[in-house]
Amino acid sequence: MATLRLLGIAAAVSLGAVGLAGCGQDNGGGSVDGSGKTLDVLIGANTNKADQFRSWQAHIADAFKKQTGADLKFETFANANDELSKIQTSVVAGQGPDVYQVGTTFTPTAYSTGAFVKFDQSMWNKVGGRDRFVPATLGISGPNSQDEVAVPFTDRPYVLAYNTDLFKKAGIDKPATTWDGLLEQAKKLTGNGVYGFATGYADNYTPWKFAWTMANQAGNPLVDGNKARLDDPTVKKAYETYFGWLTKDKVVNPAAVGWNDTQAAADFASGKSAMMLMTTASSKVTFDASAIKGKYEYAVMPTVPPGQSTMPAGGSPVSSIISGDNLVIAKYSENQDLAAAYIKLLTSDDEQINYNKLFGDLPANAAAAKKVEDADPSLAPVLASASQAKSTPFTGAWGDMQLALTNVVVQSRQALSGGGVSDSALQSALAKAQKDAQASLDRAAQSK
Repeated sequence: MATLRLLGIAAAVSLGAVGLAGCGQDNGGGSVDGSGKTLDVLIGANTNKADQFRSWQAHIADAFKKQTGADLKFETFANANDELSKIQTSVVAGQGPDVYQVGTTFTPTAYSTGAFVKFDQSMWNKVGGRDRFVPATLGISGPNSQDEVAVPFTDRPYVLAYNTDLFKKAGIDKPATTWDGLLEQAKKLTGNGVYGFATGYADNYTPWKFAWTMANQAGNPLVDGNKARLDDPTVKKAYETYFGWLTKDKVVNPAAVGWNDTQAAADFASGKSAMMLMTTASSKVTFDASAIKGKYEYAVMPTVPPGQSTMPAGGSPVSSIISGDNLVIAKYSENQDLAAAYIKLLTSDDEQINYNKLFGDLPANAAAAKKVEDADPSLAPVLASASQAKSTPFTGAWGDMQLALTNVVVQSRQALSGGGVSDSALQSALAKAQKDAQASLDRAAQSK
């Protein structure tokens, strides 16, 4: 019943960072004989790069077949609801995919179900060793290093991208390190059909990250023990800042109220905005195929919260959530060694570099990440952001809390289109978010 209850908590979550992927293992360095077997893999469909995605699936299936003799069966989901429905059904029924690729912010919810294999030293050895991964990517594999269920697959720290030509014309050297300073730059860069910021207010996954980041920078981690802190003044200030860019400061295209991140990236890539906020290295594939190739750079996002010129007492200079994809193995799987072999293949140096070339995500494998960094110095700010990243609260309630933060934006979009969100409306939305978040935390505590 605890598992069912926790899955109920997760049912409402918007699994932005959630993807799903493969299975495979290595038996302590030896080969695994999977002849006649099929490993079931659940993974999110990549519709933006559909051809590359199909090619990658075929390549991995062929490599896995050669190594183990086993076939791969890829199942895909189109959206978060499809994905969560599959996870719920499989976990409750005790059958389904052998391996799931889950986003980092969903890992605490997956852990709380108790439905996935814990990685002891033996299991880590089977996937190539825990020490092969970038240390920061392990920050949300479990509540501590002795209770980990997730193997890092990709690393997607958040940064901003800026148009170097537009900055030069405006007499600006580089992006500011405070949110207030960045806004002043955005105002200077706005005009003649160009806006300072590009961001998607209708994106399913990104808006809550602004509130989380700014609140943490101001000293509020959003969860304090078993208490939610979504109605804290630091969170209100974050939303006022985020909404104000569009309605008060007018440094964002008014159409952005209906944009997702893909549309925001296209706007930046067309040269119609000077900065793309809360983006990742995966955008490089898009930007390098556009008119701004060679005319943009990445930078760490501001680490000083709105309304401050320096880090406040108790604040945290966080630049990004720990973001990316993790791989987990279902306890019900009868192919756990084969699953570990697949994970070892997927996280090998060569395959991590290949995935980076196709999709832009940074490797979680430390050696591969170093090779990618050495080959492309422009990624240095992305790696710097990774070093300043912080994990979201490790609680099974986080999924609902993430949704609650997202819903504040969803509920405000009509008002944003009309010119602005009133103070009373924002207060009401935050009170609802606080109530929902606290209820989820209470359920999670009762399920332990």
